[in-house]
Amino acid sequence: MKVSDALISESELASRLRLSVTRLARRLRQQASAEAHISPSQQSALSSVDRLGPVTLGDLAAVERVQPPTMTRIMSGLEQAGLVSRHVDEHDRRIARVQTTVAGRRFLERSRGRKDLYLSNRIRTLDADDRAVLARAAVILEQLLEGEGK
Repeated sequence: MKVSDALISESELASRLRLSVTRLARRLRQQASAEAHISPSQQSALSSVDRLGPVTLGDLAAVERVQPPTMTRIMSGLEQAGLVSRHVDEHDRRIARVQTTVAGRRFLERSRGRKDLYLSNRIRTLDADDRAVLARAAVILEQLLEGEGK
């Protein structure tokens, strides 16, 4: 890290982080798209379904921050691709829950593996000090995302 990097303002740091995170996210999406026959919105929703377990479309729409009709379209595409399945709720037949299928979980595993490999290969080019800084930055970014950062 250069001395000038440590002396930048919070707004400049925010701008640089935003740009770097956006570019990294784009590169990771490109790694996932090697096989992807689904959109980034579908991939995000599929990951949420996998993480949350059987979930209603309304709850999923809230998590993904989209309108329910949008989530219905996203899930229809994933269902047609065989990556999720819908089941009527046992207690309230008006409610449907979605969950990942075996094919959906395999798709996510392959996608995550490609992304992890890409990052591992990039990180491998750094020296030990820079890798240690990234390890600390990962913890700090996780805190920011959880709202627990200082």
